[in-house]
Amino acid sequence: MTGKKNKMPEKVLIYSRFPKALMLRIGERFELMDAGGKAPREVFAADQLKGVRAMITAGGTPLPGAMMDMMPDLKAIVCYGTGYDGVNLAVAAARKIAVGHSPGANASSVADIAVTLMLAATRRLMVADNYVRSGDWAATKPSPMMRPQAGMRGRKVGVYGMGEIGRKIAARVASFETEVGYFSRSKHDVPYHYWPSLEALAEWCSVLMIAVRAGADTHHAVDGKILQKLGADGYVVNIARGVCDRSGRLDRRARSQGHRGRRSRCLCDGAASAGCADRFSECRADPAYRRPYPRIPHRDAGLRDRQSGSVFRRRGAAVRGPGP
Repeated sequence: MTGKKNKMPEKVLIYSRFPKALMLRIGERFELMDAGGKAPREVFAADQLKGVRAMITAGGTPLPGAMMDMMPDLKAIVCYGTGYDGVNLAVAAARKIAVGHSPGANASSVADIAVTLMLAATRRLMVADNYVRSGDWAATKPSPMMRPQAGMRGRKVGVYGMGEIGRKIAARVASFETEVGYFSRSKHDVPYHYWPSLEALAEWCSVLMIAVRAGADTHHAVDGKILQKLGADGYVVNIARGVCDRSGRLDRRARSQGHRGRRSRCLCDGAASAGCADRFSECRADPAYRRPYPRIPHRDAGLRDRQSGSVFRRRGAAVRGPGP
């Protein structure tokens, strides 16, 4: 025995639900305290929370100042994935707590999913699959839903948001010989036409890809007025949080303004914050109308790319320090 005491590992609180495989890896270096998505005080006593130096959370999960105050020694908040919109940055800055996230860690995977949804809808892949599986193909009269559909060549695709994900979506859809335009808070040095407003973009395009970060300025930005601009044969693919109006007004307004039975198709992948009432649909179009179109849960968009890139590749993470 050398008499040298082993240093105790630092405490890390896992606030949002987190993959167990990754917890095992992080647990090799730190003492993990898993809150399982509950408020820390509901799971741990005050003396247990003392000494917590860092916490891991989902960027969209609300993290108010009162929750940070439960951990007096907290020095770092790590948001896995892209975004940190749930964190109260003002309180974090006042306490000199660094806030980090991994911009672009899962951008490629999310862009892949967005393009998959677009192709599945525009080429009616789910309709065709059901047509074969149900045996309807053997009917004497073919289904009107199986009329030949236009391909992607020459389509006008609008991308709302030109961040990491938006750029990758634009690059992918451009390879299909489409025309690509975009609207963002600022003009970027990209080979796509910039439109001065979301309304102008929607009026120009036939496929609207929503890839903008959640925030007060984008909350419910896509509503019935935008669908009217998009037109009766338009498509909306949503991979963002909180951008589509979920109140039901979106579909009713589109119907009242002449779309009738041929409304713009809203294809939501279920991208929602932890507090969203309905994790699998943000645009509440008519359920009967939406049935042939694909919806997937947001957690499937990142797959292994998101899990490996957003937490452990911290050298490439963007860190928000004490400043606002």
